[in-house]
Amino acid sequence: MINSGAKLWNKAKKIIPGGNQLLSKRSDQFLPDYWPSYYRKAKGVHVWDMDNNNYIDMSIMGIGACTLGYADDDVNKAVENVIEKGSMCTLNCYEEVELAEKLLEIEKWAEMVRYARTGGESVSIAIRIARAATGKDKIAFCGYHGWHDWYLSANLKNNENLTDHLLPGLNPLGVPQSLENTCFPFNYNNINDLEEIIANEDEIGTIIMEPVRNFDPDISFLKKVRKIANEIGAVLIFDEITSGWRLRVGGAHSIYGVDPDIIVFGKAMGNGHPIGAILGKEEIMEIAQETFISSTFWTERVGFAAAIATINKMENINNPKHLIKAGKMITKGWKELSAEHNLSLETMGIPPLTTFVLENNDSQMQTLFNQEMLDRGYLASNHVYTCSHHTDKVINEYLEVVDDVFGLLRNAKENNTIKEYLRGPTISKGFKRLN
Repeated sequence: MINSGAKLWNKAKKIIPGGNQLLSKRSDQFLPDYWPSYYRKAKGVHVWDMDNNNYIDMSIMGIGACTLGYADDDVNKAVENVIEKGSMCTLNCYEEVELAEKLLEIEKWAEMVRYARTGGESVSIAIRIARAATGKDKIAFCGYHGWHDWYLSANLKNNENLTDHLLPGLNPLGVPQSLENTCFPFNYNNINDLEEIIANEDEIGTIIMEPVRNFDPDISFLKKVRKIANEIGAVLIFDEITSGWRLRVGGAHSIYGVDPDIIVFGKAMGNGHPIGAILGKEEIMEIAQETFISSTFWTERVGFAAAIATINKMENINNPKHLIKAGKMITKGWKELSAEHNLSLETMGIPPLTTFVLENNDSQMQTLFNQEMLDRGYLASNHVYTCSHHTDKVINEYLEVVDDVFGLLRNAKENNTIKEYLRGPTISKGFKRLN
């Protein structure tokens, strides 16, 4: 079978450092030499590659950006409308005010909003505001928060500091050495880690964390983090770029009864169109006027229009309820089928981002799963970001194929013939998140 995408990927790696712009989309993490890599069209849960092969996406759904499915008609209509009327102008677009009012209606504890276009830069804006508000440089963090200098500086002193949050042994090359000892990691659901940081470091002015991701929080842990932030006068930031809009319309933190000082949204808020938001308490957010935070394309109109249309539709169809139901159905199917085929499988993650670990994270087994699912018409890995188009019918048909592939994996395992089934190299494991 012709695979124009794989050929183009090999070309891309020679002229684009790393091959593309996002680690999580690198083809070598899915199926080296055979992943289709590029798409011509995406609609609902269907993806057409460069050779017009049609796949069903039971994997990362645009890295979790498209909870309404690809190219949603209502979001498209809103975007097309503002493009037709002009997406950039000397004047500001009124949609940014409309979106701010909408966000503050959802997150009633918050009082002001700033915007960006990507998750990483949105978090960096939040960090800048927090540092400005407290006058303190040092940060305690838990989880993954992007690629910027403030975050990678955690590895300047010890390149294992990000091991349990991002990648093992990550080299902070290019990060100023002067940032050493400004960023300190603590483990999820382990309040002792944070207490130790506070005891040893006097100038912690910011605490940032994902309130939930791969494991449910111990609510007492979240409440103690909130208490510590209050006691030391630190700004508590909840990074909900991934968890936001999936468990409820808005941030997941309210499910656990703990509000931050600043919350950061991105990803699913625009259903695939770039938009990020930083919400917070007035006395903290006002500091943004006293430090320089400004960018031309943060004023571009498409992101605001897409976010308004996306949030309205999420509310109208109660999309989080569907995402949770679909994720639980997929997780249950994995568990039952792996047991039937005598495969070791562990699941984790919130239901809308469900994940499995196969045979104690065996790379060859995971590669074979990805390969055989692709052969059967599925973009599949060990993660599924659910969307509104993951219907019972789509999931049941997917699980029938998983049943078939798990049977093949069982035979390969029992006969020690996994290598014989593989057509190319095994996947590279480049992204690790434990919280």
